[in-house]
Amino acid sequence: MNKWGLIILFSGLSFSFVKGQTPITQNTKDSLTAQTPPVASGNKLIEFLSAEVYNVKKMDSMDYLILVGHVKIRQGKTLLYGDSIILNTTLNTLEGFGNVHINDADSVHTYSSYLKYLGATKKAFLRKKVKLTDGKGVLTTDSLDYDVNAKLGSFKNGGKLVRNKTVLTSTEGLYYGETRDVIFRKKVELIDPENNIITDTLEYNTYSQLTNFLSPSKIITGSRVISTSNGNYNTGTRKGYMYDRSNIDDSTYHFIADEMAIDDSLEMGEFKGNAIYTSKDTLGFDLTANNIKANKQKSTFLATENPLLLIKQKKDTLYIAADTLYAGKISDLKRKIPNARDSVGIITDTTLDKYFEAYHHVKIYSDSLQGKADSLFYSLSDSTIRLISDPIIWANDNQITGDTLYLFVKNKKPEQLYVFENAFAINKIDTTSYYNQLKGNKLNVFFEEGEIHKMSAKGNAENVYFPLDNDKYFIGVNHSNAQIIEVYFENTEPAKVVFKNQLIGKMTPLNKTPKEELIIKGFKWQESLRPKSKYELMKLPSLNRP
Repeated sequence: MNKWGLIILFSGLSFSFVKGQTPITQNTKDSLTAQTPPVASGNKLIEFLSAEVYNVKKMDSMDYLILVGHVKIRQGKTLLYGDSIILNTTLNTLEGFGNVHINDADSVHTYSSYLKYLGATKKAFLRKKVKLTDGKGVLTTDSLDYDVNAKLGSFKNGGKLVRNKTVLTSTEGLYYGETRDVIFRKKVELIDPENNIITDTLEYNTYSQLTNFLSPSKIITGSRVISTSNGNYNTGTRKGYMYDRSNIDDSTYHFIADEMAIDDSLEMGEFKGNAIYTSKDTLGFDLTANNIKANKQKSTFLATENPLLLIKQKKDTLYIAADTLYAGKISDLKRKIPNARDSVGIITDTTLDKYFEAYHHVKIYSDSLQGKADSLFYSLSDSTIRLISDPIIWANDNQITGDTLYLFVKNKKPEQLYVFENAFAINKIDTTSYYNQLKGNKLNVFFEEGEIHKMSAKGNAENVYFPLDNDKYFIGVNHSNAQIIEVYFENTEPAKVVFKNQLIGKMTPLNKTPKEELIIKGFKWQESLRPKSKYELMKLPSLNRP
């Protein structure tokens, strides 16, 4: 706009600079300053510093100073600039037009096309092409009210904040200059290269880049969606903390916990308080604990404080509890895995490149099989559960022990059990106090549809067997030794015994058999240690229910 033809409208009055304009000199500046009347309440006067031309008007008992051309005005530590400014020296107010700029003590800068400023309260009303910046973030809107004293700005008709590659938009907002916090309200959306955050109320700090969630919010990162109502996320460090039972949903898993701490820069997370991890892939497992540490980059979990692993099946889920549960990739293991039925070798199916470990006080429960040990190793590559240190397996009325047990799984069901050294199988006969027994250096147990079908003991095999007649009466006691002893089952009960190589044995009437010959050396029935139900393993408060 040509300043020599400028017409400024103010309070219904028109001031024209076509005639009578006066260039600003130091003398006129001092003169005009002297003409400025004092204002009450101790507020500092608005004083001009420079302009190209001026005009003085008095109208309706008001004194006006009209400044045009690179106008610069000051009040305390606040500087105001504009193409043209009308200063009401009586009320200590002003209106600014064209390239308006407020420099608030070199901390916050605001820009607009129009400004109304009240010197008594130091409140500014900026309109059209408004921009606010604190050196880190840039807030743009069409209408902003700014309190210079409180360094507080507000908008109600839509605004956008840009900080590097982070863009925040909302309908309403409050900017706090002292703390550099912005509270966004109504239809809030944050977009940056990694995340898209959608919520109704959000607090963002332009310096720290910390985002605080004040209402139900979603943090969308690729296929992952975090839902929370209470928490924070730093878009700079990519670290976040969520509370009040927040949850994470991804294409391959779902996570929920009372508290969450995530570090997306390292792809790590920690989940506390009744944490529940549910996999969505073909592996089909859930993990619960009061503390779970996860590393997505390495595909590892470390679960402590009542951890429970659920290997899901269609009809018979396998529950594994221990003091500590760990999961990782077999390809990352530094130690060698002892071969079971198949060598681990090179894993071509990445979904099978996984293992689970359980340490101390391990308990296993499914409807068809229960167990305990001091440690467990489950490899998906060979579908083998390895039980180490005082392991015991129970299946129906059968108890199996040994130094080490390998449970081979097929389609998540028991297929075969291999017992190393000091193998001992005991079968309780209904409600009696008698037990069928099978002992050997090694023992193979074969399952069909989850039920024991056959047992085969090898190496110094020994057997105590109580055969029954058709009426289920005891015929006697068979105590035998052989290189190989095989026991075949029908309806979960021993039905036939086969002896191979170097058989030595005898059959004696039950009432004529000494008590010590009714059991094999090392016999130990440990039913009291057997997990009775899955709820015995579920120690987390929210899960411990029928």
